[in-house]
Amino acid sequence: MVKLAEQFPGIPARAHPCWNQLWFCVAVAMALIGAGAKSAAAVSFSASLDRDTVLVGETVSLTLKCEGGALKAIPPLPQVPGLQFAQSVSSAMNSTLGPDGRMTSVHSYTLSFVALQPGEKVIPPITAEIEGQKHASQPLRLKVLQSDPSAPPASLATNLAFLWVVLPKTQIYVGEIIVAELRLYLRSEVGNIANTQIPSLSGEGFNIGERVSGQQYRRQLGDASFTVVPLLFTLSPVKSGLLRLDPLQGSVTVLTGQRDFWGNYRQRGQVALATPAQTIQALPLPTQDVPPGFNGAVGNFSLNVTAGPTNVATGDPITVRIQISGRGALGALALPEQTAWHDFKTYPPTSEVQSSDPMGLQGVKTFEQIVVPQSSDIQELPPVSFAFFDPDAKAYRTVTQPAIKLRVRAGSGTPAPIVAAGKPAAPDSPPPPQQDIVPIKQRAGTLAQIGTPLMQQPWFLALQGVPVLAWLAALVWRKRSDALASNPRLRRRRQVEQAVREGLNELRKLAAANDSDQFFAVMFRLLQEQLGERLDCAASSITEAVIDEKLRPRGLADTTATTLHELFQTCNLARYAPIKTTQELTALVAKLEGALRELQRMKA
Repeated sequence: MVKLAEQFPGIPARAHPCWNQLWFCVAVAMALIGAGAKSAAAVSFSASLDRDTVLVGETVSLTLKCEGGALKAIPPLPQVPGLQFAQSVSSAMNSTLGPDGRMTSVHSYTLSFVALQPGEKVIPPITAEIEGQKHASQPLRLKVLQSDPSAPPASLATNLAFLWVVLPKTQIYVGEIIVAELRLYLRSEVGNIANTQIPSLSGEGFNIGERVSGQQYRRQLGDASFTVVPLLFTLSPVKSGLLRLDPLQGSVTVLTGQRDFWGNYRQRGQVALATPAQTIQALPLPTQDVPPGFNGAVGNFSLNVTAGPTNVATGDPITVRIQISGRGALGALALPEQTAWHDFKTYPPTSEVQSSDPMGLQGVKTFEQIVVPQSSDIQELPPVSFAFFDPDAKAYRTVTQPAIKLRVRAGSGTPAPIVAAGKPAAPDSPPPPQQDIVPIKQRAGTLAQIGTPLMQQPWFLALQGVPVLAWLAALVWRKRSDALASNPRLRRRRQVEQAVREGLNELRKLAAANDSDQFFAVMFRLLQEQLGERLDCAASSITEAVIDEKLRPRGLADTTATTLHELFQTCNLARYAPIKTTQELTALVAKLEGALRELQRMKA
């Protein structure tokens, strides 16, 4: 054990028999707090594709996403045969309101490339410099096909709109995750859609994730051109056998024809949407050649292990960092028990998942665990192994990291406590007098008047009601918390109301300071947050078009709609001709406050 005097000079290391144990607890706590602070302040960088399967000649978008910082420069892109990258880059910055009420800024950089040759393409990790540090993304896989094997029949080319279910395969293993695609085909004559009623996938024996909207693209079907709107779901069977996905019934309003003076389409029609039931064969995991330590992980993973410090004394903590990267159910991955660590005292690990795709299937799960060597004879941290089932290879695989060399010194032992022996009495001293039996007291002594019993005092009776009132207050608070937890719309509404109040105060300060650029950035963000909450959609997707497409059908007053149009147009014009006078900016604050108040009164 490292002496405390070596870490903090001037403080004696053996001031107390339990000093070494106290220092060990402090070291472990500091290591855990430091790891948590490092994770909270870390900058994340990821790369993702808008889809993982395309046809030859189609354009694919590659998005580089930075959270907690911005790119110093666009990193050089790897050369992949059969992929031709374009020179243009578009960037965007989105601010979202998190569950804790804090605003999070994410910088996105989108590049496009064209797939020229069929085959399995692998885009190597991309290294970027953010805030003076280099970060690398996970490799990306893209399947380029000559033709679409899951294309709908050409007989559907006469429909204005229809649904089509696409499954990457119909035989999957229990625990394996696939991405099911529900495609909404819209013929080129359709200018826009409204009142979309598309239910989620459902079926007994499946774990089905939340719906994620994919990037739109165009496909040719027969002689007609269609815009495809993909709706993505994660799908994982929980039992083996022949499983069935239920048929879907929905509808959509299609807007076609010429536009009128106000920009509205002249024709609209209701189209029924339906899909047949789908059958999937769920295969059980093989029972032969199951490797030791297998705990149910299904996917394709790699392993990386680091540890530090490696020069310690017995009893000192070592932080082991285990990273499992790949594709699969990252959130369900568990660290297998390492039976070779019997010479170490181990503590429960902490974990963190960083996904690089919208579905959360590709990424890294990092475990951090504190281990303490118990003997100076230890020379290495034993190898770490992780076993999983690879559904592509249809076999179990085990990845192992080699042992990590350690130098473990003998720690200073805790001194044995000294027991002071009793001093024998001198032989010539007289023995102490023995205590005789105490006689019975003959007199009762002075009598005192007894006060009012507590049970008859009002303050004592009132004090008994305090626990009941505390219990009732806790019950009301718990009911309210449960109501908020089960009602995400209400929780989001309250968060947006708070953000609007704070944003209006910030706008008044910016108006007084004549900070025009920041003023219009905050005003545009408040419009997006309030409209997104009313329409129950992502704030980053809100544009001026939703005023006529979604708010007017819900009964929005014409004056409020006109005010919103003017506010959006003022934000757009401010990029080229910013308003710099305090009076004009202050007038816009009052106008925005009135519009937001009318939106809050509108029924969501």
